Amino acid sequence: MNRKSMHTLEYDRITQILAEHTSTETGKRKALSLLPSCSKDEIETWQQNTEDALKRLLREGSVSFTARDDMKESVARLRKGSFLSAEELLGIALLLENVLRVRSYGKSADDDRDSLSDMFDALSPLSPLCKDIRSCILSADEISDDASSTLRGIRRKQRSVRDRIHSQLSKMVNDTYRSYLQDAVITMRNGRYCIPVRSEYKGTVSGMIHDQSASSSTFFIEPAAIVSLNNDLRQLELEEADEIKRILAELSDKCREHTDEISSDIEIISELDLIFAKGSYALDTKATRPVFNTNGIIRLKGARHPLLPAKTAVPISLSLGDEYDLLVITGPNTGGKTVSLKTVGLLSLMGQAGLHIPAKDKSELTIFDDIFADIGDEQSIEQSLSTFSSHMKNIVEILSSADENSLCLFDELGAGTDPVEGAALAISILSTLHERKIRTVATTHYSELKIFALNTAGIENAGCEFDVESLKPTYRLLTGIPGKSNAFAISKKLGLPDHIIDKAKEQMTEKDSSFEDVISRLEKDRITLEENRIEIEKYKHDIEVLKKTYEHRSEKITESKERILNEAREEAKAILKDAKDLADSVIRDINKSGGDIRTLEKGRTALRSAIKENNTGLPLPPAAKGKHKASDFCVGCPVRIISMDITGTVHTKPDQKGNLSVRCGIMNINTNISDLEMIQETVPVKRSGRSGSKEAGKVPLKARDISPELNLIGLTVDEAIPKLDKYLDDAYLSHLQTVRIVHGKGTGALRSAVTKHLRKVKYVAAFREGAFGEGDSGVTVVEFS
Repeated sequence: MNRKSMHTLEYDRITQILAEHTSTETGKRKALSLLPSCSKDEIETWQQNTEDALKRLLREGSVSFTARDDMKESVARLRKGSFLSAEELLGIALLLENVLRVRSYGKSADDDRDSLSDMFDALSPLSPLCKDIRSCILSADEISDDASSTLRGIRRKQRSVRDRIHSQLSKMVNDTYRSYLQDAVITMRNGRYCIPVRSEYKGTVSGMIHDQSASSSTFFIEPAAIVSLNNDLRQLELEEADEIKRILAELSDKCREHTDEISSDIEIISELDLIFAKGSYALDTKATRPVFNTNGIIRLKGARHPLLPAKTAVPISLSLGDEYDLLVITGPNTGGKTVSLKTVGLLSLMGQAGLHIPAKDKSELTIFDDIFADIGDEQSIEQSLSTFSSHMKNIVEILSSADENSLCLFDELGAGTDPVEGAALAISILSTLHERKIRTVATTHYSELKIFALNTAGIENAGCEFDVESLKPTYRLLTGIPGKSNAFAISKKLGLPDHIIDKAKEQMTEKDSSFEDVISRLEKDRITLEENRIEIEKYKHDIEVLKKTYEHRSEKITESKERILNEAREEAKAILKDAKDLADSVIRDINKSGGDIRTLEKGRTALRSAIKENNTGLPLPPAAKGKHKASDFCVGCPVRIISMDITGTVHTKPDQKGNLSVRCGIMNINTNISDLEMIQETVPVKRSGRSGSKEAGKVPLKARDISPELNLIGLTVDEAIPKLDKYLDDAYLSHLQTVRIVHGKGTGALRSAVTKHLRKVKYVAAFREGAFGEGDSGVTVVEFS
């Protein structure tokens, strides 16, 4: 990549910001030296690493990679056979502890692995080595007594000798030489214990003089009685130093065995530090991963310049390389042209360096081998170059180096010289780049370039919007419409007299004025379309809100409907259960009474009361109300009682109010014609037994719908027994003589429940297991009385 263009586009400021997100010096150096890649595989790997780091930061929080940064030099010294100091060994221990912490942070489940998992797994904490160093070295200046038994013994002897020295000196200070001393203290000089003797008594105290005070009034004398002990202490100190040196050499040898692992840890930690710095920077800038293509196409959606405050930066959308490979941006000064230009170049550099870009998701970038930029004032006094000459020198270099895999960015192309010649040069340069299929973005004020872009296929205009009323740029980039310089409007707003502005307008050619008028009309049409688009978007939003409201209400209605139905089902189950219990009770009473009229009437009254209570407040079904007249009912005609869903025959004719009695099996039920429904005529059947019954020889047509067999296979006991009970009632009322209950063999639980229930049914005369050919023990045959 062209280093000068990278500096022009302020890429170095991005790397400086990135370096601030690192926590190691090695990682910082890597960030500052980070360069864009031209390899698609390498770029995709970097982008994936950044994306995975960002996900980990969001999921697990940040991690510190802090470690000593001179470890590479220590490892190099180990490889040469040198021994490390206590401070260097502690640095390795700190590194290994950090490696263990980072590896624990990066540990992930097998189904949650990402592109960073292998890097985390490759870290070697070397815990035994770290433990050995920590157990021997307490600080850079202190070695533990437990580092070796020899060191422990030497230090124990040192303490014993010191105690003896202090004991003798204390006796001298407090007794023998008390009157000769300047102060009653014990001190040290040149590593040997001394006492401070006044100068006039220095000859009285026998011993070695080691020092004297600045005023020569005090002499520091080592009494002869402790010289031998001081010598012993010094000898022990030398032995201690030798033992410490041996311990450090032993630890260095242990580290030397793992130099490859330590070097690998240092490199991986610094690489992870850089990757997580990229993720942290993406998090701070709300950046997204760009999609890379090799088709030479750029599609930026809502892109922001990364060095501008995110809250105030106006995002731009821009495409290049698809329908057109050259974009001419026009508009007023300070309108955002140069920022748009830099945004395209800088985001391309960032993307190719593995950084996410501050743009909307799915923004596309292509891979450039080089990016060239001619932006800013390049005037050079030292080289005697004017602004135009400096720009032209850059342009010449760009034209000689750029190819179809390059991106060229020009700010104010052709400026700094005669406008006519400058515009002609600019058109010629852009034509050359266009013919060579080099992706190019250029800014200009020249109308000639606007017309050139309008008339040339593969070249597009874009303009930076400017609000003339407020005299402020909106910084919005509008592709497809050339921008206006708005020099007259800005000058008038700033107070330039109208007559000067009018004279200036007279200086413009009719062609120029016509072109500016066209641009103005296009701008007005664009504003109108934009307003219409905003209004349509508002309508779409309102419709979407209404749609969501409707869907929400529909969901609530559905939920309410389900709830009401469930409640109704539960209530119906309860009513049916109560009705069955009452019916069973009435039947038991009738069976006990042997057909006593009073008992029968009492049972009917109880049934009517229960029916009336359950029907209170409930409207009759629409199909049942007013369907039949009193004259339609005659004694013996078959009917269905709607509220009870049972069939029977009319026993008495309706009275004036429509009340009548219906015979249902062995019971007479009083009801009203409004709760009756006519059914088909009964058909005669021949029955054996029960000849005394008035209904013998006739059976409701419903009997033909009652199967002589009930299949309970697949049901639980709780589901099967209610179904069996209702089936037995229907079969008995339909005058079936024998029925088969199919319950299967299975575990025997269902068969046992069926048998137990049959014993409780009064109108069951007998039951047995099925014979061979009838289903064996998987079937129970029931006979009615």
